[in-house]
Amino acid sequence: FQATHECNFAINTIGVGRFRVSASYQRNLVGMVLRRIEVNIPKVDDLGLPAVIKDLAMTKRGLIVFVGATGTGKSTSLAAMIGHRNENSTGHIVSIEDPIEFVHQHRGCVITQHEVGVDTDSFEVALKNVLRQAPDVIMIGEVRSRETMESAVTFAETGRLCLCTLHSNNANQALVRIIHFFPSDRYTQVWMNLSLNLRARVAQQLVPTVDGQGRRAAIEVLINTPLASDHIRKGGVHLLKSLMAKSCEQGMQTFDHALYKLYAEGEISYDAALQHADSPSDLRLMIKLGADASPNPLERVEGLRLEGDPKPSQMTYRR
Repeated sequence: FQATHECNFAINTIGVGRFRVSASYQRNLVGMVLRRIEVNIPKVDDLGLPAVIKDLAMTKRGLIVFVGATGTGKSTSLAAMIGHRNENSTGHIVSIEDPIEFVHQHRGCVITQHEVGVDTDSFEVALKNVLRQAPDVIMIGEVRSRETMESAVTFAETGRLCLCTLHSNNANQALVRIIHFFPSDRYTQVWMNLSLNLRARVAQQLVPTVDGQGRRAAIEVLINTPLASDHIRKGGVHLLKSLMAKSCEQGMQTFDHALYKLYAEGEISYDAALQHADSPSDLRLMIKLGADASPNPLERVEGLRLEGDPKPSQMTYRR
C-alpha cells in the first residue's frame, strides 16, 4: 500500500464479520470502502436463482461465465454454485481469487482457495500451475486479461468445469468483450473455441425490493444449445437475445422475463422493473398481457404495440 497507494484485500474480525476492503489515498489522506461479506455460504434457492443454476453447478466440463457490473452479486452467486457442488458431489475444487471472499469448508469436495498477492503472485502465475493440482472444478475470481481468458477456455477444453466472472452487462456484450481480448486475426478461432466449450453465460443485476429493505437478483441465462453454438461459431451474437426469449423450456431467460417474474410476484415495483429492463417497451407489453400462458409471451402478441403505460396500481401481483 505504501508503494502503490492502492490496495484490495479481505479482513475477518471475530465477533464483527468479514469485509472486502478497497483502500486508497485521496487528498493525501487514506480512505477505504468496505463491503460486508456473508460468512455463511449462500444457498441457490435462498438467493432466488433459477433452478438451472443447480444443474450448471453439477456440469462435468465446460466454461460458465458470470457477467454483471461491479456489486451485482456475481461472487455471491458463484459461491452458491460452489457450495451446491460441494454438498452434492465429490472431487477437487480450486479457486483463484483477489481477494478470497467466501471461505468454503470441505464437504463432499476438497476445496483449495488461492488468494492473489498472498498465496500466489498473480492470476496468470496461479493458472499456469493449477492443472498440476488435479482439479475437477476451477473458479477464476475475475477475468482481466487475454492470458486469463485463454486459460479458462483451455481448462474447459481439457475436460474441467471452469467458472469465472467478467464485467459486462448482458450476453452480447460479454461475448464481444471476450473476443476483444484477442487480436483480430484470431477472432475466427476464438468464436469456434467458445462455440465448442462455453456451457453457459449468466448475467445478473440487483433490483431494489418494493419495501426498499433489500434487493433481488434478476438473472439472464444463455445455455449453449446446438443452435446457440451455431450462432456463436458464426459470430451471430445479435441472434442470441431472441433465442433466449424462445427457449425458456431449456432453462434460458432474458432480463426482461426475469424482471417480469419478480414484478408479478410482488418483489419489485413497476418503475424498478422498467428501469432495469433491456427493452422497457417489451416489458410493458409483457406486463400488460401476462406471461403465464406462454414461455415466450411475445410470441402470441406479434404485431401488437402497447400505447401508453399501464397503471402500476392495476398491475401489482401479490403472493
